[in-house]
Amino acid sequence: MNVRYCEPFFDTQAHTERGISVPTILNGYLRAQQDGTKKYGVKSNWIFCFLRDRPLKEGLDAYAAARPWARLADGTGQGLFHAVGLAANEFEKPPLLFEEGFRLAKDDGLHITMHCDVDQKDAAKHVREAIFDVCDGQGTERIDHGLNAIDDSDLVPGLKQRGIGLTLCPHAYHRRQSTDTLFPKITHLMRAGVTLCINSDDPTYMHNVWIDGNMQKVYTYCSLSKAEMVQLAKNGVAMSWADEETKAELNRELDSVDVP
Repeated sequence: MNVRYCEPFFDTQAHTERGISVPTILNGYLRAQQDGTKKYGVKSNWIFCFLRDRPLKEGLDAYAAARPWARLADGTGQGLFHAVGLAANEFEKPPLLFEEGFRLAKDDGLHITMHCDVDQKDAAKHVREAIFDVCDGQGTERIDHGLNAIDDSDLVPGLKQRGIGLTLCPHAYHRRQSTDTLFPKITHLMRAGVTLCINSDDPTYMHNVWIDGNMQKVYTYCSLSKAEMVQLAKNGVAMSWADEETKAELNRELDSVDVP
């Protein structure tokens, strides 16, 4: 699929409840991260998630247990993950419920992102919280999904003003929205100047559609040019939390793509 770099989401809570220890989980992920680079040339930085359908206290305990595997601001930690986010069912679980966890992560020097799932109850309100309220409006650096930003006239300007990008996963939405409904929304956000990139979302749960399939859908149904597809990939580089050397390598490769 020509993947060079990725930022996978993970959690520990769904595994510790089955009796798997935190070191077993995270040392396994760390080995996968290292093997991915050595064996396949795919670099990665991972994102620890709070499960939003579980109590906050449980999530805070999970973060504390995982913290030695983070890339911390003081230079300690094993470097598996460099950011925190949210996962699991968003129903009536707005981002601000996890404010304490986000503040702890920011104090540790980690990046912040959060899911604002598409067409969930109060989806636009959750996007609003992510932009304006979390950590006094200085919390999230990205929003995962966030397509419902188009439903509130304040949100697109807010995204642009704060430089918050969206990580869109078209196939996840295409399962429930018609082609003629969904893809004009993505085109609208692009034309409005919102920074967005294309990603895959739990591909093995979603008809095995990975990053290449999601990119193909946008290319086809948004009628994008090859130059616009390259720009989407460049947006992904800019929005990523890769080191500057890795970003430069990726941009050099994208600059070499022959497009009209």
